[in-house]
Amino acid sequence: MCKIPCGARAILSRLNAAGFEAYLVGGCVRDLLRGIEPNDWDICTDALPEEVERCFAQQRIVETGLRHGTVTIFVQGEGYEVTTYRTDGTYSDGRRPDFVSFVCDLTQDLARRDFTMNAIAMGLNGALCDPFGGQADIRARVVRCVGVPERRFREDGLRVMRALRFASSLEYAIAPETAQAVHAQRDMLRCVAPERIRVELCKLLTGQNAGQILRAYTDVLCVFWPELACMQGVQQRNPWHLYDVFEHTVRAVEHAPFDEALRLTLLLHDIGKPQCMTVDAAGIGHFYGHPEKSAAMADAMLRRLKFDNATREQVVELIGCHDAELSPAPRTVRRWLARLGPERFFQLLQVQRADCMAQHPEKVQARLEALQRVARYAQTCIDTGACLSLRDLAVGGRDVLALGISGPAVGTVLRELLDRVIDGALPNDRQALLREAVRITTGGPDAHAQTVDEGRRPHDR
Repeated sequence: MCKIPCGARAILSRLNAAGFEAYLVGGCVRDLLRGIEPNDWDICTDALPEEVERCFAQQRIVETGLRHGTVTIFVQGEGYEVTTYRTDGTYSDGRRPDFVSFVCDLTQDLARRDFTMNAIAMGLNGALCDPFGGQADIRARVVRCVGVPERRFREDGLRVMRALRFASSLEYAIAPETAQAVHAQRDMLRCVAPERIRVELCKLLTGQNAGQILRAYTDVLCVFWPELACMQGVQQRNPWHLYDVFEHTVRAVEHAPFDEALRLTLLLHDIGKPQCMTVDAAGIGHFYGHPEKSAAMADAMLRRLKFDNATREQVVELIGCHDAELSPAPRTVRRWLARLGPERFFQLLQVQRADCMAQHPEKVQARLEALQRVARYAQTCIDTGACLSLRDLAVGGRDVLALGISGPAVGTVLRELLDRVIDGALPNDRQALLREAVRITTGGPDAHAQTVDEGRRPHDR
């Protein structure tokens, strides 16, 4: 079992010495029993908030939730929440209790908690209070509500998402009666702030069991993202695909790294396909323009859950170019590296690999091998310091100004030079670049740069 930090032990010890009960409670106990280092250390006690404050008058204290009986005590700079035993009143808004009542009985306090694995308390000596069978459910790897599941979810709609998140991240099954209530009470999520849903969704997506949860509880996710339902049952009618759009999407998520932005990208990368599908005379399905459509829809969906701008822009950009034909041709690789930057470029490769892995296994081997060659060449470009940006050019703005060029033309000339270096039409050599700059401004013959090859992969054209 992991070691309880000195700060938590000191708080428990002082409360006990003052004649009060005090226990570790909730997620930290759950994680200790699983052999996992807890992130937070919460403490419950029968001491009233003002009694807690008197016990720790020499410590830094923050009244973080005094109305609900919670104060935060700092020990050696680390904060520990200490909450008085309580029962909750009615939940008229489906988010938080209208009032709480302080009680002296630990079991009453544990009875208000969401899941049995989170309703276990541990004393300073390691003794456990587990009135609802949380230890057995941890051993059985089961998410089970404390008491009547429907009541638990009506109290706080976020618990619907928390059940799914725990099942995904811990690789637990959801007990049948709890699972039934998750479906039945899914509309309680309409009472929950988008930011709170977002946090649980991201933890769900980065869990080992994300695929199974996405398949089994799509109706729950559709409460806030109804667009997901439109992918279900849409057969792609394409030799590259064995699965409908939704099953392909889930499999792509499963093959993605455990990274929040990349899994969001794969979840939403084909969200626009149903609206873009056409069928040709031979009965083959096509999805012209679906990356752009999916990117626009994803942008709106991410805004709905109040994602931060950086994550939203990353996901939208990756979706917009997820179907680009990244051939191993040096010019193509250098241009995409220059356009996206190394970090985003390698993220795109991870997205494309996951996308391929969710397609027809007999069709994608050549594509997967090509992606490996692209990655190797891209890494070589980076390792050898290939010129991929204006700052890498052997000439700069002052050099162009010295040629008598001024104003916006300076930037235009530098970008033209960069394009030609990236294309391999011109070496990144100072004298060669200056001669080319003169030819550009005088209208002499040049090898005009072409744009990035943004062709789509054959199966989606």
